[in-house]
Amino acid sequence: MNILIQNGTILTMHKKKIIREGAIAIENQTIIDVGKTCVLKRKYGRGYEKIEAKGRLVISGLINTHQHAAMSLFRGYADDLPLKEWLEKWIWPIEQHMTAHEIYVGALLTAIESIMSGTTTVNTMYHYTPEENEAKAFADIGLRGVIGHVCFSWRKKEDRKALGDLARKWHNKAGGLVRISVDPHSPYTVDPEYMKELDEMRRKLNRKYGSKEAQIISHIHIAETNDEAEKIKQTFNVKVKDGMMTYLDSLKVLDEHLVAAHCVALTDKDVAIMRKRKVKVSHNPISNLKLASGISPVPKMLRAGITVSLGTDSPCSNNSADMFEVMKTAAILHKAISKNPTVTPAEQVLEMATIEGAKALSWEREIGSIEVGKKADLVIINLQKPHLCPLYNEASHLVYAAKGSDVETVIINGKIVMENRKLAKLSIGKVMNMAEKAKDKLLNRLDTNVK
Repeated sequence: MNILIQNGTILTMHKKKIIREGAIAIENQTIIDVGKTCVLKRKYGRGYEKIEAKGRLVISGLINTHQHAAMSLFRGYADDLPLKEWLEKWIWPIEQHMTAHEIYVGALLTAIESIMSGTTTVNTMYHYTPEENEAKAFADIGLRGVIGHVCFSWRKKEDRKALGDLARKWHNKAGGLVRISVDPHSPYTVDPEYMKELDEMRRKLNRKYGSKEAQIISHIHIAETNDEAEKIKQTFNVKVKDGMMTYLDSLKVLDEHLVAAHCVALTDKDVAIMRKRKVKVSHNPISNLKLASGISPVPKMLRAGITVSLGTDSPCSNNSADMFEVMKTAAILHKAISKNPTVTPAEQVLEMATIEGAKALSWEREIGSIEVGKKADLVIINLQKPHLCPLYNEASHLVYAAKGSDVETVIINGKIVMENRKLAKLSIGKVMNMAEKAKDKLLNRLDTNVK
């Protein structure tokens, strides 16, 4: 499909360039030209489907670097609890009763919510099942994603099999929309030897299925709370000194293809190691605030030159997949903590949600900015709203005023997946109905098991 988006304001996220009365020409999956509408209309007038973007803002699709997409089925299920109790007494017990179909349905619901709020790429960590899974859900709706299988010390044999199947069936598949990752859950649920084994497994899978352009990455919860060192000592009888990153570095599992989610309880030595090893960060401010886990030292990491991206975390610890909410929270949270209104300015936060997110996922050669040769992952936002009027600064509006519901049209990999708030594939009502039925079946199974 050839598409010409015309007469919009384009935030390219490339060298801070903004093009007013701009146009974007797309052929198949790729952006082939970006410039003024008056120029591009003459070059690409015939054979292109026109999308009128007057009064609209065109941005690179938002990138969510930490999700558990299938967990939309638990939205609101276990709110207002501390992390340990939330996981051990509520989430893990009900997850034991999830079927492959329910994982698929939950991921499909999150995929739809993500697209409808302007997110075009999601990095998700969950339990992989070969029959139906998060990868299939993303492929079916047309969402770009990194699909990870979460690994624990108590199921090593199952993990090895799942990772092999996931890589073989899904890495760089669905027209390049889907990549996979190897996901140790956390340092307190994965023992030191298994952590090293999983790192080596990622490298082996990369040699077999990956490439320099399409890396298989790692994705882990790290330093989410202050008591992780104590948890490791209690669980594995391993003493951790000088911080969690220092511990992982001693295992030689840190590199530029690791996405570290949360990073709340970091020492200065941790930050120095992260910079040295080029570890990437997924900052999840809403989830961390809701679970009272703490506040990540994002300004310190940014000053150190560390790549910091943004994530929502799961729909049951946020409870939304709306990256606009995350951007605003990230921007204002660190101003309040530092008592400095110049910290995390809007333009920097928008970069964290786009090009920095692409860097975090080792995908920046193809996504994260509007440039010739990159994949056409684009979001068109309707500025004709009272809360977006008047307009002085586009980046400021996106971070502080815009909402996911302002997203009008979404293009992923050159295909229109939502136009004028209508999805190209699947019925929203049908998926919501599937989710309600899945929830009821899950609760019935849980009640039967408890009795």
